[in-house]
Amino acid sequence: MTSSTTNRWVIGVVGTVAATLLLAASASQQPAEGRSETAKGAAQVTLYNAEGDEVGRAKLKPAGGGGTRVQARITEAAPGFHGFHIHAIGECDPDAPDGPFTTAGGHFAPEGQAHGDHAGDLPSLLVLANGTASLEFVTDRFGVRDLRDDDGSAVMIHVGRDNFANIPERYVSTTSGQPGPDEATLATGDAGARYACGVVEGG
Repeated sequence: MTSSTTNRWVIGVVGTVAATLLLAASASQQPAEGRSETAKGAAQVTLYNAEGDEVGRAKLKPAGGGGTRVQARITEAAPGFHGFHIHAIGECDPDAPDGPFTTAGGHFAPEGQAHGDHAGDLPSLLVLANGTASLEFVTDRFGVRDLRDDDGSAVMIHVGRDNFANIPERYVSTTSGQPGPDEATLATGDAGARYACGVVEGG
């Protein structure tokens, strides 16, 4: 093999290796199919209290198997457990006549379930002594697309804790006189007033 041929061979090998490495690097920078779908379908939520202060943010994005990954970061709330839900209407009016954020309607329940089985019932927020909370989970009860119906939807933090309508029949309601959860508990989980609300937005 002549020197000229050897040089051409070496240059060819080096070029091929460089091209392969370049293609590999480019491929590694491209998101996987699931990640691309996740970024495209994500919903951003900014939560405000009745005074108009931002108190946290949430992100909802498609997860594998048709579920939704929910991530919440709260920066200001009273320590302890708080009810945390998706509500049926994307309207967060702090000055609503029936109380702050009542314009968001009840819990998201497209199939008319009772509380504890609402599609919009989420795990409770545990706020630390410093007023912050962090929560991440996956639910298969709704997809992000479901929340973008004609009237939208909202993420809600309640003042009180949620009992998920888990009232044993040995307890009798002072309202209905019947054992177990009454109508209000089956609708709300007795989580109380609405502390913060955020409209689900496109991402």
